[in-house]
Amino acid sequence: MKLLLTGHGYKYAVEQIMLMLFPEERPEYVEGTAELTNTAAAVSLSRGNTYDTATTRLYYGGAVYTGIARRRRCEGSPLEVDRVLQRLIKTAFFRAAVRATGKKPVWGALTGIRPGKIATALLEEGRTEKAVLKTLSTEYYLAPDRAALCLDTARAGLQAAQTLGERDIALYIGIPFCPTRCHYCSFVSHSVEKSMALIPPFLEALHREIDADALSVRKLDLNVVSVYIGGGTPTTLSAEQLESLLKHLAQAFNLSRLREFTVEAGRPDTITPEKLSALKTGGVGRVSVNPQSLCDDVLRAIGRRHTAQEAVSAMHLAREIGFDCVNMDLIAGLPGDTVETFRRSLDTVLSLRPENVTVHTLSLKKGARITLEQTPLPSGDEVGAMLDYAAEKLRAGGYGPYYLYRQKFTSGGFENVGWSLPGFDSLYNILIMEELRTVIALGGGGVTKLVAPKIGRIERIFNAKYPHEYIKGIDGLIAKKSGIETFYHQFIDR
Repeated sequence: MKLLLTGHGYKYAVEQIMLMLFPEERPEYVEGTAELTNTAAAVSLSRGNTYDTATTRLYYGGAVYTGIARRRRCEGSPLEVDRVLQRLIKTAFFRAAVRATGKKPVWGALTGIRPGKIATALLEEGRTEKAVLKTLSTEYYLAPDRAALCLDTARAGLQAAQTLGERDIALYIGIPFCPTRCHYCSFVSHSVEKSMALIPPFLEALHREIDADALSVRKLDLNVVSVYIGGGTPTTLSAEQLESLLKHLAQAFNLSRLREFTVEAGRPDTITPEKLSALKTGGVGRVSVNPQSLCDDVLRAIGRRHTAQEAVSAMHLAREIGFDCVNMDLIAGLPGDTVETFRRSLDTVLSLRPENVTVHTLSLKKGARITLEQTPLPSGDEVGAMLDYAAEKLRAGGYGPYYLYRQKFTSGGFENVGWSLPGFDSLYNILIMEELRTVIALGGGGVTKLVAPKIGRIERIFNAKYPHEYIKGIDGLIAKKSGIETFYHQFIDR
């Protein structure tokens, strides 16, 4: 979509709302109105003595549609002014898009990865739940069910926050290897069939990073309350490698205050009795079995080398080994899936009664095979029907939403939701989505997020994505992560 910005430089705000409303479009900036042809938008902002006004003229389907948003001139801090003006711009664009398409998205004019944080902030201001729902519906144009979803997850986040001490933290360990690459995935991971030789040196480097970070955690007297091992597919590692990693982790860190230990067992074709036993013996209490679909045709379409029955068997195996908290993932919008086959997948998952069910919406990643090959996909309306069915059946089955996030390039601009049975909310998922406390990331592709909750400050430290870069750069990474101690001394212990 061609974009002309006048009177402001809020490119990111414009791109956010454009990508949400028109996920198939990509921004292309132009210099004058002569270049505005179908499909295009002129987005202007004016600041008068009395009012701030945003206007969008959307060129769409051979016609021009106008959206206007206005409010009294904001005279707050620069940060507050930026926030207000960007919201005006998004609202004006949204109004023009609704007029042009005749469709009102369920997420209204609300953009961003963490929609629940707005509800959280309103509750913390002392608003009633009824007032929060009204604000989300009237000021952000959310559909009633999405407003309720924000409120539910905000409530779960606030409840979790009350259980956390100031020095509580979580650990994330990234294992960037997979048996093969799924067609919807652009995640930087290496298939084992191509990079088996990288696993031993990767684990050696990871052990070094564990030792260095554990030393900082001990110096700062931090409490590890949650550990999450993800990827990639951690169960790409052998049972012996998993056992060694878990032992090293327990020796390096004081895990006496650990409340939750999760491993993404992930793909059913990597799950064996030996690996699950190693995880259980190593202290893991929660595992994920992630079929993404329980339709064999869909599994073949996304490049999975396992059947639906193998996923069901992996779930039964997890129970036999003794795991009493299991998560299962499904993705709405996969190639070859229909509303009916998705419903059958969800019904099968519910019959297995996992404690957590995470329902994702397919996100069209730039480097994914289905994007590059322009694979036909379910429509936005079909994806919406899948998600509506999931929400209805999960609530009826006793599950409640406890964490929520959104991604760019999702069909229909929809969301990802974690559902749980009472008492089984994943602390890590809430902590990372609500940004409640520090998460120290180790391994490939991880991002350490240092959080000073009282002052709202967040800093990040990025690990290398590719295994060979991680191995080669481990000395520099360890040196860079001395910033963990610096952050705590500057912003928490002052």
